[in-house]
Amino acid sequence: MLFEEKANYTENLDSAGIPLLDYRGSIGAQYNPIAIAQYGLGNHDLFLRTNEPERRTKAIAAADWLVENLTETKPGTHVWLHHFDWEYRSTLKAPWRSGLAQGQGLSLLTRAYKLTGDQKYKTAAMDAFNAMITPTTQGGVNYLDNSGCTWIEEYIVDPPTHILNGFIWALWGVRDIATEFDVSEASELWENGIKTIKSNLGQFDTGRWSLYEISGYKLLPMLASSFYHRLHIVQLNILTEMTGDTYFRGVADRWQQYSGNRRNRTEAKLRKIAFKLLRY
Repeated sequence: MLFEEKANYTENLDSAGIPLLDYRGSIGAQYNPIAIAQYGLGNHDLFLRTNEPERRTKAIAAADWLVENLTETKPGTHVWLHHFDWEYRSTLKAPWRSGLAQGQGLSLLTRAYKLTGDQKYKTAAMDAFNAMITPTTQGGVNYLDNSGCTWIEEYIVDPPTHILNGFIWALWGVRDIATEFDVSEASELWENGIKTIKSNLGQFDTGRWSLYEISGYKLLPMLASSFYHRLHIVQLNILTEMTGDTYFRGVADRWQQYSGNRRNRTEAKLRKIAFKLLRY
């Protein structure tokens, strides 16, 4: 997950070199914490491979933005906020938080700390991590379902939708905290998150394609786009490397076979279109 395309984003940068995404229309150009974290992660990876000082500067600039824009919304709970409305099932009204933003922010901040030794990155990372173990009902991004499974929610909606790619990416940020700073709560959340994925991965499998989320729509569930289906496969293969559990690779191989079937690809595309027409 090198984020090279994100690292090379040059369309719309502010005076500090931070990306602004242009959503056009009434939303316009906005800072998106997820995109900024990915921009920083991509430049960090390129710096490690090329040793180009410019890449390091860009990665640190993104990490600095995360430090400066981490907001304490409730005592002890710090999150990165999106200051624009976003359509997902119902409108997410600004400002809104995201478990994906928290996780990818953690991943960049741990790398910035390792690169520089500057305590401010560790302090911000630890502040941001607290939201990962705080329930969504209390201003965090953690959700415990009726089966005792722990989720990190990309979008905070009721009922929760358990977006697969966002959950996995967020867990990687948790793992970074656990391994870099030896935080027991992070290690526990990582282990519980892996158990949740393994216990529920079958729900994301239609027998022909993967689902983007599991939100309870039985007749017309939200299938992953071709992009997200491929992303799921990559993420599951990486989880195999991280955990040593070949179960994830087995699912990835099966989903790869789905991709090789033209009928499956066509059906997934048509069902995705139908979902958007009927649900949005």
